[in-house]
This record gives sequence, C-alpha cells and structure tokens, in this order.
Amino acid sequence: MNTLRTAMLLAAMTALFMGVGYLIGGSGGMVIALLIAAGTNLFSYWNADKMVLSMNRAVEVDEKNAPEYYTIVQALAKQAGLPMPKTYLIDNPQPNAFATGRNPENAAVAASTGLLQRLSHEEVAAVMAHELAHVQHRDTLTMTIVATLAGAVSMLGNFAFFLGGSRENNNPFGFVGVLVAIIVAPFAAMIVQMAVSRTREYEADRRGAEICGNPLWLASALNKIARGAEQIPNEDAERNPAMAHLFIINPLHGERMDNLFSTHPSTENRIAALQDMARAMGGVSPAARRQASPPPIQPDEPSAGPWGKRVEPTPEAKPAPPKANPWGRNPTGPRNVRSKGPWS
Repeated sequence: MNTLRTAMLLAAMTALFMGVGYLIGGSGGMVIALLIAAGTNLFSYWNADKMVLSMNRAVEVDEKNAPEYYTIVQALAKQAGLPMPKTYLIDNPQPNAFATGRNPENAAVAASTGLLQRLSHEEVAAVMAHELAHVQHRDTLTMTIVATLAGAVSMLGNFAFFLGGSRENNNPFGFVGVLVAIIVAPFAAMIVQMAVSRTREYEADRRGAEICGNPLWLASALNKIARGAEQIPNEDAERNPAMAHLFIINPLHGERMDNLFSTHPSTENRIAALQDMARAMGGVSPAARRQASPPPIQPDEPSAGPWGKRVEPTPEAKPAPPKANPWGRNPTGPRNVRSKGPWS
C-alpha cells in the first residue's frame, strides 16, 4: 500500500512539473530546469553519504572497536540479503540513527552513542533493521528523484517570475498562471516531497520489523528515541536541518506533528501501525521467541547491562578491559561476557 502511495505521489509530482511548464508556455524552459535540477541532485546522490557522515562527525567502526554493534548490523544484513554496509558511530547523546548511500553496494548506516547506551539489544537491532530496510528499498534513490522534480518545479517558478511580463511566453492563463507557477507550485512540490518521505518511513518500519522478527521491538525503540529526541538536543542536526529527514526520528526540537509540513509520521501513528502488525502476525512464535530473546533475568540475579544481557562476575579471573572505541570509551555495552545474543 505504501509503495502504491509513493508511486502515486511521484506521478503527482511529475504532473505538477509538466503543468507548471505548460503554464510558463513552452517546453524549452521546462527541459532546462529539469536538466539543472537533475545535475544538482545527481551530484548530491553520488556524494550525499560522505557529506552527511561528515556533517554528523561520524566515525567508521568495525568488529574490533564496536563488536556487538557491528555484529548486529552484520547479522541483520545477512538476514535481509544485503551486502554488509559500512558501519558508523556518532558521538552524540541523542538516541538516533540513519542510513545513507546511493545503493545497497555503497550503503552506510550510522547510530549515535546515545542510541547504543539507552536502548536494549533487541531495540538497537530493530532500529538498524529499519535503516537496512531503507537501503533495501533504495529510498535514497527515491528521495533523489523527488528532490530533482521538486527542484525543477522551483526553478520553473523562477523562470515564470522573469518571463511573466513577456508577451512571448504564451501563458494561456496570464497573470494567474504566473502567480501559480511562482508561489503555489513550489509550495505544492514541497508538500508532495514531505509526503513521500513520510510514506517511506512507514514502509521501512514494516520491512524493518520483518527483518528483526518482532514489530514490538521497533515500537519500543521508537518510543524511547522520540522521548530522547525531545529532551536531548542534536546540535549537528540543528545546524543542518535539511538532513533531518534521514534520521529514524526527526532530530529537531518541536517537530512531532504528523501534518503536511513534517518529514516524519507521528511516532504515535508509527507505533500503532507496528502494534497492528504484531497482532496480525499473531505475536511471535515460541520457537522464534526462544531463538531471538536472551534468557529472562530473575530478581536475585545480577542486573542487566545496557544491552539487556546478564553480566556475571568471573571469580577465576578479572574481566578483560573493553576495547576502546574512537572516543576512548565503550558505548556499546559490556564485553566481559560474550553470551550468544539474538543474532550472534
């Protein structure tokens, strides 16, 4: 259903572009605007991953300095039938994550240290499954196409401004047509662009829940991330708000409404959709639950670590110190016990 909605929105954007070209009164300006917008967005398409990762000061990690996080992504990528993406950590207390890259073979996923510290093992896995769903659906390509058409519509509006008074523009609607091309069309293109972004989030939620095996893990993760995003500012995202749509939850303050001007659906609606999905699945089967969930922790047993795993002291020898990550501390959970997790 969401795929159909995306196709319909893309068709609406294409029709809007062609309609504005007609209002201006010729195909020449329409073709020029499309070529300029396509060239600009193609450059972004090939370089957006480097730009976004740099803006967020992300650092690439591997199985040596972030073993559990890396292993989760590796196992989920295998489960989804995807190549292993490059894996990054962002030194930021706000829990959040995003995916980027022009195709599955050149993809990257990034999670903040706040996400790894605040979420359980299962919730982190669900979040990364969501990001891998974006990679699998080639949402970067979809949004590039939408951005190209939206940019072309805006350029046509500029052309209409300069050509509005010309008698040679053949505009059949006169001043009203020029006004529509200058003001209404770019505004409509922005609304369609945001609607496509919201639709892709619902689709990534659905596919991410399928990859990790339990929609309720992702529902719980979205709730925690949304609350964290409200309380903890993301200064890098605030400085570069244009990249906010990449994150699983909008990292900007005051962006919670599910309306025409939002890049993300409301968290409440997403959680409700995931809960409906869990009910439709009839819950998780006992076999899947035994395979996917760590053993329950009894009240008299040692408390769980940041990943929801048992951390038991080793009387025979002191635990080995955790391997340092790029910031000299360990945001990915304890490493002294390597009991089998859901995907390891």
